[in-house]
Amino acid sequence: MTFTSIWTIITKILDICLVWVMFYYIFKNIKNNIKMVLIFKGVLIIILIKVLSNLLNLYTIGLLLEYVLSWGPIALIIIFQPEIRNVLESIGRSQLLGRHKVLTVDEREKIVYEIMTAIEYLKKNRIGALVVLERNMSLQEYIEPANKIYSDITAPLLEAIFLPPNPLHDGGVIIQGDRLTCAGAVFKTSMNPNVNKKLGTRHRAALGIAEETDAIALVVSEETGRISIAVDNHLYYNLTLEEFKMKLIEELKPKTEVFYDADEEDDISE
Repeated sequence: MTFTSIWTIITKILDICLVWVMFYYIFKNIKNNIKMVLIFKGVLIIILIKVLSNLLNLYTIGLLLEYVLSWGPIALIIIFQPEIRNVLESIGRSQLLGRHKVLTVDEREKIVYEIMTAIEYLKKNRIGALVVLERNMSLQEYIEPANKIYSDITAPLLEAIFLPPNPLHDGGVIIQGDRLTCAGAVFKTSMNPNVNKKLGTRHRAALGIAEETDAIALVVSEETGRISIAVDNHLYYNLTLEEFKMKLIEELKPKTEVFYDADEEDDISE
């Protein structure tokens, strides 16, 4: 086998891999955008009807769909330009090599403890709050205009930020890894028509960031003291403290765990 033939095989494999990666990120981001999902379903339906019209020799509908398929892509780009831009922005925010920092078990436990202590206090006193934890997709565009903090995560700090009349209490805080990066962050609210009309701005903002990114958004209602988590395009509303804690722990775990933790390694060596 010559070098040329080996190089040809490598380039073909690379070509196929890049196509799969491209489709993976496109479909991954379409999945989190309701309008883009509807567009995708509509296009599939039109294609299926076109195939049926060809099979059954339906001349009129086939001719109409011919025009739709010819001019449809241009019309979709013009009409749904904001949605397409959002998907491209989401792909741009993705970090191929994962989150900024993979948390150890001890770090995750400390973060959960501090957050839960603050959430319990905020819930009891009916103080509204929005805490967003970054995962693989960067939240830099929300961090830039916000008030930078770069501090360790502690319950008293979280409580103080959201306690009125603190000027930062209306915005959200963003956590990167084991650091509280900023406060007073403003997020786009969800435009999902199926969202309950009774939900306030904080819940809609939490759902909005969960629709656009893979972040975890924690919400405390100022009106009722109810606590909720928005993640993966879904809002888990009115959870108990135990349900809230378990969901947070579950979502903070890395998708692929290391073979075993350091403590387990010590046990094995013994």
